[in-house]
Amino acid sequence: MDGNRQDQNKTILRVKGINKAFGSIQVLFGIDFDVRPGEVHALLGENGAGKSTLVKILSGYLQPTSGTIDVAGRSIELTDSSVGEDQGIVLIHQEFNLAEQLTVEENIFLGREAFRSCFLDKRLMQARSRELLQELQCDIDPDTRVQDLSVSDKQMVEIAKAISRDARVLIMDEPTAVLTTKEVKVLFRLINELKRTGVGIVYISHKLDEIEAIADRVTILRDGHHITTDRTDNLKPDDMARLMVGRGLNDMFPERPPLGGDADVVLKVDNLSVPGHVMDASLELHKGEVLGFAGLIGAGRTALMEAIVGLRERSGGKIFRHGQEACIRSLGDASDLRMAYLTKDRKGCGLLMQMQLRPNLTLLALDQYGRYLIDEERESKALSKAIEEFDIRVGDVSATAGTLSGGNQQKLLLAKIMQIDPEVIIIDEPTRGIDVGTKHQIYMFINELTRQGKSLILISSEMQEIIGLCDRVVVMRSGFVTGTLSGDEIEEHEIMRYATGLKGVERDDRISA
Repeated sequence: MDGNRQDQNKTILRVKGINKAFGSIQVLFGIDFDVRPGEVHALLGENGAGKSTLVKILSGYLQPTSGTIDVAGRSIELTDSSVGEDQGIVLIHQEFNLAEQLTVEENIFLGREAFRSCFLDKRLMQARSRELLQELQCDIDPDTRVQDLSVSDKQMVEIAKAISRDARVLIMDEPTAVLTTKEVKVLFRLINELKRTGVGIVYISHKLDEIEAIADRVTILRDGHHITTDRTDNLKPDDMARLMVGRGLNDMFPERPPLGGDADVVLKVDNLSVPGHVMDASLELHKGEVLGFAGLIGAGRTALMEAIVGLRERSGGKIFRHGQEACIRSLGDASDLRMAYLTKDRKGCGLLMQMQLRPNLTLLALDQYGRYLIDEERESKALSKAIEEFDIRVGDVSATAGTLSGGNQQKLLLAKIMQIDPEVIIIDEPTRGIDVGTKHQIYMFINELTRQGKSLILISSEMQEIIGLCDRVVVMRSGFVTGTLSGDEIEEHEIMRYATGLKGVERDDRISA
C-alpha cells in the first residue's frame, strides 16, 4: 500500500469551530473543515456563502474570531500569510496577486529571491522558472513582463508561483475561470501529480462538472454555515446544486415560449470580416429572440461581436438595424443605435474596480445625469433602483466595485448597460465565475428582457446555457460560421459536430491577417 493510502485518514490541516465576524456582522458560524494528504477537497457554496473568508483564514490572510487551527496535528496561530506559507499552506487568489511591472521570473521568486554570494542568482531563477512553466506546458518567456501577458497566461504564472513554494496544502480559488480547455487539462494533470506526492488541495469552483471530475470530497457552505461534507462519489452535480441553493439543475432555466416566425429582424449582419479573426460572417437577430453563439476557444465569436459594436476594425461587411444600413465605428455609435455589449472581462474592461458603484452604473449614460455637472442625487436614485431590480447585494453603497463578489459585479454590469435602454443586447460569457444561485438569477433577467421585447445575442462556453436559453444557435469554427441550428437541432452532439468541422460549410481554416 502506498504512502497516500496509509495516510488517507490523517490530516495536514484541520480547523474546528471557526467563527468570523466583521464588526457586528457574522459571516462564518462554527465551521469544521480538514484537508488530507493527496486529496482534492472541494469547497462549494454560492457567492456570499463564506468560501473566500474560510480559505483566507486557512492561509493566514484573515484571523478567526474564534476556533482552532491545527497543522499536522499541532495547534497553530496563523497571524499572517507568511506564517501560512512557512507551514506549507499556499493560496492562489481568485484575483491575480502579481506585480504587473515585473517579469514572470521576478514574480515567481518575489520575496524569495535566490542569491549567490551577495548577488541575485539570475541563472538559477531563470532555469527554475522555465522548469515550472514547462510543467504547466506553458510557452511563456520568464523575461516577459506580466503586464504584457494574456489573462490565462497570468493565471498560469500564479499557479507556477504557488507550486514553487513546495506547498503541503495548495488552495485554488476558481483556477480555471479564465483558462482554455487545453490549459484546464494541463492543470488537472498537474493536480493529479501533486496528489501523488501527498499534497492536499482545496479546490473552489462554480463548475460542478469539474468538481465531479477531480474532487475526492466536497464540503458545502450556505450563508456561512456548514451544510455537509461527503465523498464526491455520493453527490451528483444536481445534489450539489440543491444543497448549495435549494434547487436542482433541472430548474435552472426558464420556460421559453416558441419564437413567432413573423418576428421583425432588428439586426442583420452581412459577410462581416475581422482581419485575422473572422471571415464573411452573417447573422439575423429577431425581436424578442435569444440568439446563441457556440464554438470552441478561438472560433472568433468575441471578435465578431466586438466588430459589430465598433470595438474592432472590420475589413468588410455591412450591418443593418431595422433594415437600414448602420455606420458603427465606436461603442458610442452602437449606443446611439440602442445596442449594448456586456464584455466577458468584467474586471479588465467592464467595470472600474477602484471606483464606487454609482459612477460605474451611470458611465455609459452620463448625458442623462447632467450636461456640465453630474446630478449625484439622480445617480444615487438610479443606483438604489438598480440594486433593487437586479438584486445587487452590497452592505455599503459607497463601496467600490472591486469589493463585490463576482456575481454581484456581473449584475452591476448588466444594470450598467441597461442604463441606455438598449433594444439589442450582446452578452459575452454571462455567468463566468458565478455561483449556481446567481446563474439562475441571470437566466431569469435574460428571460425577462426578451419578454419586454428586447433581443439578445449570447456567447457562452457552457453548453447547457446555450441549449437552455437560446431560440437559435449559430456555430463558429476558426473564424467562419459553420451552421445555424434551431428546434431539436439544438443539442450538444449536433453543436459539437459543427464546432469541430464534422458538419457544416467546408472552408479553408486559414484566415489571413
